[in-house]
Amino acid sequence: MTTFHFRLGLLPFFLLACAASPGLAQSGNTLKLSGSEPIAIEGDSFEVREADGIAIFTGAVNVTQGQSTMKAGRLVVHYDKQGEGSVMTGSAAITKLEMSGKVVLRSPTQSATADEGVFDMASEVLVLSGSKVVLTEGDNVAVGCKLTYQMKSGKADLQGCKGTGSGRVQIMINPKSQQGN
Repeated sequence: MTTFHFRLGLLPFFLLACAASPGLAQSGNTLKLSGSEPIAIEGDSFEVREADGIAIFTGAVNVTQGQSTMKAGRLVVHYDKQGEGSVMTGSAAITKLEMSGKVVLRSPTQSATADEGVFDMASEVLVLSGSKVVLTEGDNVAVGCKLTYQMKSGKADLQGCKGTGSGRVQIMINPKSQQGN
């Protein structure tokens, strides 16, 4: 397993923002949480399963908050069925987000692509996986098949692709992209 520290400001910002967590302000180049901006979600269909504690968006799902976007074929939002609130009104606490079908996360300076992703609210761990997970920031690129990002510690582990090619993580860093920071 390869550990690296790629700026992952987009990922925790966007996923927690989607979960409507109140929070911190934007700071420097790294995006932080913003509970003050509205979140727009659209897709071809929307299904709520109150008894199961889930809401499902399918078909070219597009989520936007400010200048950050997420696109996926499917987004499943898991709610705490034991707590207060309702899935129908979105007032229940979100426990997990599952994204699938060509997941793309974008901010003005970063992007991440994967086949699927899971974000656990309690542990604050994001896992992006697939045949190719690509993280970009300017000319800097990191490629692997599984990214595990622990928001509490800021630790990111990117694993290579087993069974394909070299199975190694690939990272390209352009020194010129760091000038002026």
